[in-house]
Amino acid sequence: MEFNAPAGSNLFDTARIVGRPTPRVDGALKTTGQAPYAYERHDVAPDQLVGFPLGAAIATGRILSMDTSAALAAPGVVDIVTTLDMDALPKSSWNVAHLFGGDVVEHYHQAIAVVVAESFEQARAAAHLIRVEYEADTDATFDLGAAWQDVAEGDTDPVARVGDFEAAFAAAPVQLDETYHTPGHSHAMMEPHATIARWEDGKLTVWTSNQMINWMRGAIATTFGMDEADVRVDSPYVGGGFGAKLFVRSDTIMAALAARKTGRAVKVMLPRPFVMNNTTHRAATIQRIRIGATEDGRITAIAHEDLSNTLPGGRGENSTDQTRVFYAGDNRLITRRLAEMHLPEANAMRAPGEASGLMALEIAMDEMAERLGMDPVEFRAVNDTQVDPEDPERPFSDRHFVEALQAGAEAFGWADRNTTPGGMRDGPWLIGHGMAGAYRGGPATTSGARVRLQPDGRLIVETDMTDIGTGSYTIIAQVAAEVMGLELDQVEVRLGDSDYPVSAGSGGQWGAVSSTSGTYAACVALRGELARRLGNGDAETLEFANGAVRTPDKQVPYAEIAADGEIVAEETMTFGDFRGQHVVATFAAHFVEVGVHAATGEIRVRRMLGACDAGRILNPVTARSQVIGGMVMGVGAALMEEIAVDTGRGFFANHDLAGYEVPVHADIPQQEVIFLDTSDAVSSPLKAKGVGELGLCGVAAAVANAVYNATGLRIRDYPVTLDKMIDRLPAV
Repeated sequence: MEFNAPAGSNLFDTARIVGRPTPRVDGALKTTGQAPYAYERHDVAPDQLVGFPLGAAIATGRILSMDTSAALAAPGVVDIVTTLDMDALPKSSWNVAHLFGGDVVEHYHQAIAVVVAESFEQARAAAHLIRVEYEADTDATFDLGAAWQDVAEGDTDPVARVGDFEAAFAAAPVQLDETYHTPGHSHAMMEPHATIARWEDGKLTVWTSNQMINWMRGAIATTFGMDEADVRVDSPYVGGGFGAKLFVRSDTIMAALAARKTGRAVKVMLPRPFVMNNTTHRAATIQRIRIGATEDGRITAIAHEDLSNTLPGGRGENSTDQTRVFYAGDNRLITRRLAEMHLPEANAMRAPGEASGLMALEIAMDEMAERLGMDPVEFRAVNDTQVDPEDPERPFSDRHFVEALQAGAEAFGWADRNTTPGGMRDGPWLIGHGMAGAYRGGPATTSGARVRLQPDGRLIVETDMTDIGTGSYTIIAQVAAEVMGLELDQVEVRLGDSDYPVSAGSGGQWGAVSSTSGTYAACVALRGELARRLGNGDAETLEFANGAVRTPDKQVPYAEIAADGEIVAEETMTFGDFRGQHVVATFAAHFVEVGVHAATGEIRVRRMLGACDAGRILNPVTARSQVIGGMVMGVGAALMEEIAVDTGRGFFANHDLAGYEVPVHADIPQQEVIFLDTSDAVSSPLKAKGVGELGLCGVAAAVANAVYNATGLRIRDYPVTLDKMIDRLPAV
């Protein structure tokens, strides 16, 4: 089924289930500990062994030798697989770093061995007995700041150039030219990467934690030189991913290698330091932003250039992407640079690009509004655009950013904000108010599903879509129930198995819009099959409601039609080229109030509000959960999250949840979310868009702007911590 034209009036416009607040259908399983997560699946294979990984102790160089004799002799050890046992294994194009094999070390904590034992404790103890001799590359550098100085002196071809930025900027009566720093971030999800692997008759099954089942299946087949048909991936529940589980990682490769060598199922979970140093992270960035405007606040020139770290062959963090389309301006310049470093792999993390880019851009917009003497909300509204600034013939499909600004400002009480930096107090606390705009693209991609109508009238939905905490189980059940005229408890959803039809998977804010479209397509196919069985070739003339098909002269229950056996329909939704003729995106306005202690510099978020424009909201309960979770992550990015790079040795020093700080309940006292009542007919048949990453975008800048408003001190180097301002706070 192809979505090849904007959606017209359809059943979702008058829905009884889609769009209604609905508790998670999988909530009881999760809250009672019955949801099966990867490492805890003790029942899927008998006699499971446990593998514990060993990581490289250098950032780059070669392994000269590995002595495993003491480890092999340790109690309970069954076998050991080392990287020197094989050449470097092939890797998927999705992966930048090699995952296992060979003597070359590309980054610290690269997996170089897995010890297999009868228990976790035995495997862990033995792993520390392996002796490794290295030849380290002593010329490697790991300092992004030093790299910025180098590239700033050279020429780089721009990614995009519109008009004459240099001339327009020079002529602008109001100018801004500032540089901003964002550190590396770790996904720090609750569930580490984990896999149980078993070989049987030359075929491999992995029970794992992964966001993109089909990508992972293909990557495993590539690494082991197998047909994809001989690989099964099963991941029904994922305890958080944020992009770290988009691709196959070393836990799966080591588990599969160990299972093949021992002839038994092997389970491997990455220790937390491995999660942070061995998998992926959001790259650090340095960003220079220049804005020129007329005295009435209209942007005439805007330039955004960035630098981020990456392993050779990687893409780093594209923090400039949103600047190309978010605000108007006739003269534009976008430049990207990469600094190749042998740090752990930089790759996608929730809202890749926009999260880091808006941390800088939305401070710059705040600074520009101050120089113009304008309300920051008004300045953004004045520079709204309904077309792509680089291609004015390409409109936005549906953009209500100004309405989000207005709705958020009114609900937050923006008119009563502190208007003088450092000018409002509550006892010892300096009170500040800040806001920021948010932009995140609204992609959709091919997604399939299979529906099985049971003889008792129930419906089973099967798709390899994943639920990473986002609510996939629930919204897919809602769509199936809506299209087939069933109640929610008559629909069972099965996810995360490569034996099911290929879906969009979870990532990039495309999961909800794509997977629900695929479910809709499968249900339409089932309606067609039911119509055929009733001798009516046109399902559009029939009504599907209350578990039955209604024709002009009769009503036939589904159970009667399927009395002789289940009826199966399968379909895939593809998205036509017409969608690319528009900019499909989501928007928000975030507002924050903070208190900064006048004596200690301690920063406390007091309240937050986000007003979101994201098309039809499929389920306000799960959508709100996504947005407030993103807002929490934004507070972390603003005030505490930072990968500490040892620039001498090339590793992340704070590689656990004790050293890498994330927000806790006490950091988030009050959150409010507003969803605008909009729909986007270009986005999907449901007129919906994703919202899972929008809640993060812009939040960190809103917090940083609020801290400035409280103190009068502008911090352009994240995270905004008290050490960066305590010596400049007003005298107590």
